[in-house]
Amino acid sequence: MKAYVYGARRDLPRGFEDFTTAARSAIVSVDMHQGHLADTPECPCPAPRAREIVAPIDAFHAAARLVGVPVIHVKSVLRKGGVDDIAGIPSAWRRTFPLHVGPIANSDAHAIEGSRWTEFVTQVEPQDLVVAGKKRLSPFFATDLDFLLRQMNVRTVVLNGGMTDCCILNAAFDASNLSYRVVVLRDLVRGTDEDMEDAALKMVSLHLGVVTDAADLLEQWRSGR
Repeated sequence: MKAYVYGARRDLPRGFEDFTTAARSAIVSVDMHQGHLADTPECPCPAPRAREIVAPIDAFHAAARLVGVPVIHVKSVLRKGGVDDIAGIPSAWRRTFPLHVGPIANSDAHAIEGSRWTEFVTQVEPQDLVVAGKKRLSPFFATDLDFLLRQMNVRTVVLNGGMTDCCILNAAFDASNLSYRVVVLRDLVRGTDEDMEDAALKMVSLHLGVVTDAADLLEQWRSGR
């Protein structure tokens, strides 16, 4: 199978079967909801680059279901009133990210439970699983994702969604630290910009897991190797 090592696409040698076989793998799709993807001025935490991967993620998930790999959708959800964030100890990104992108007019509404911003944009099928309640950058922190994966006997976590240099990178670090095998799908993640995506994926490839394209992983899964 082909993988990206520090940005260079090359053959993955033998010995990585625990990363690349369908058995005991699960897909974790991160934050593909309206709060990041709505194409409106009031979008509370815009991740516009991720809009272009909605259809490709849906297609990958459909193919993965056919080979028996479960799909887990993770979304950020904060309690009404903001006690989880703005009314408590605000997330650092609320102060640091606007230094780069400018003021985010509706950021206080980000991920508030019951709002449109927590609605998935990607397709969720009845057999899929949902982890709702991500409150910081990592989908493992303050959620039951690790518990769910262990109950499912999952050992390999395949990541897609947004943002590459933020929540995906945090997910990869936490998953690796929790002793999961990590795969990040290069063509199904998007970040702040191409430079940040490239830097995050290089870090993953050197320290955390395998970076590959969705089609290559699907071919590997279908082959049963």
